[in-house]
Amino acid sequence: MMQPGGLGDAQHVTVDIQKICDTMKSKAEQRTCKKYGVFVAKLYKVQVVAGTNYFIKVHVGGDDYVHICVLQTLPRQGQGPEFVSIKEHMKKDDEILPF
Repeated sequence: MMQPGGLGDAQHVTVDIQKICDTMKSKAEQRTCKKYGVFVAKLYKVQVVAGTNYFIKVHVGGDDYVHICVLQTLPRQGQGPEFVSIKEHMKKDDEILPF
C-alpha cells in the first residue's frame, strides 16, 4: 500500500486520465506559450495528498514530451481537476518525478 504523500508506480493510461489531459491542454499551452498538435497521455503516477496529484507524461509531437501535474481535490470540495504545473523538454524515457 502506498504511503500518503508517496508517489505510486507508473501506470498505463486510462480513458479517465486522457480525459483529464484533454481538459488541461489549453492550460498547458497558456503556461508554455505553445500550441500542441498532439497531446496524448502515455504514463502516469499518482500521489495521494489532500486529494490526488496526477503526474502525467504527455506526448506533444515528434520526440517531445511534457510532464504535467494535475490536482484532483477531495470529492467533498466539489471541484474538478486543477492544473498545477508543467515540465517541458522531456523525452520518452524520462522518469516521472514529482515537481
